[in-house]
Amino acid sequence: MPNRKAVVRALDHREYLSLRRFPALDGLRAVAALMVVFFHFGGDRWAWLSGWAGVHVFFVLSGYLITTLLLREQDRGGRISFRNFYLRRFFRIVPVYVVTLAAVVAVFGLRGQYTSSGLRGAMPYYLTFFNDFAEHTVFVVSWSLGIEQKFYLLWPVLAFAAAWRFGARLAVTVATTVAVLCLFPLTGANWPVHYLVMLTGALLAVVLHHPRGFALLRPLTHPVPATVVAMALVGLQLAVRPLVGWAGSEVPVIAGYGVLFALGLPALLGTGPAVWLLSRRPLTAIGDRSYSLYLLQPLAGLVASGLVPDPGGTRHAALVALVALGMADLMYRWVEQPMIALGRRLTTRRETPEPVVPPQRESQAVLAG
Repeated sequence: MPNRKAVVRALDHREYLSLRRFPALDGLRAVAALMVVFFHFGGDRWAWLSGWAGVHVFFVLSGYLITTLLLREQDRGGRISFRNFYLRRFFRIVPVYVVTLAAVVAVFGLRGQYTSSGLRGAMPYYLTFFNDFAEHTVFVVSWSLGIEQKFYLLWPVLAFAAAWRFGARLAVTVATTVAVLCLFPLTGANWPVHYLVMLTGALLAVVLHHPRGFALLRPLTHPVPATVVAMALVGLQLAVRPLVGWAGSEVPVIAGYGVLFALGLPALLGTGPAVWLLSRRPLTAIGDRSYSLYLLQPLAGLVASGLVPDPGGTRHAALVALVALGMADLMYRWVEQPMIALGRRLTTRRETPEPVVPPQRESQAVLAG
């Protein structure tokens, strides 16, 4: 792995492939999660954050990271084990979700609000990961999980079973993106935009994994352009609300936001002030717990409202964030990490040569296991 402290230049492709973690992306997850919390609980003062923007940061990162992990697995062993992939995703996502959902149901049930909170009517959706189609409930934050679960289910099969080499996989990714775009006039619905944003992250991963694709975006990993891009992403965030007003709808802004954010993501893979800041331990620690923090918002909001009877405003949002972080830390230590470890043990024991995907010959990377 390159000595990142000494690098004052753009990454080269070999260095990029050697990176085992992207600490700045962990910090970015923390920022995205806190954006959502402050938008939900901070009142009008924090409305400029546009809560969906933080969620779509997660979507871009999910598409990028999942596709990158699969590409590197293929390079290491010459194949993808879909069974192991789905096992890892199950133990990464489902235990925390089930525990949180059970806690939400228990708390609102004890308060006599199981029906009035909308939970009763939404349970068929929540139990089948169609959260995004449920009516508004106290657990409405879980809508994004329904999007991600369906993406995780379908995308690996499309990208790694239907396409073996870079050219074919790039074509499949572009074709899938076009197909999602066609869903807008066909369905008359807005939900395809979320998959469009995730696909921008996946497309970025496919492009960066290939030497020629990486060369196109490599200048963005240099500290100077990376700093400019990071400032531009902050400006993009500040412009979201005016852009929605100008466009008259959130949908085109969400689509554009996802594309521009994905294009700027390479700036957080190299070095520079933004990378240094996002890689600091407090932010990466929150980023590690961001999944639980995001899901635990309804319960944290109840606790905070009990401590501060007059909700709304910055202090209330900060209190909710602190309570949610405390809950998330317990969840991270006692549920999330043990279940992730269990999933890894199971996939190690159940290594299998099928289903097999031929190696991607264009890649010269040799990654450690």
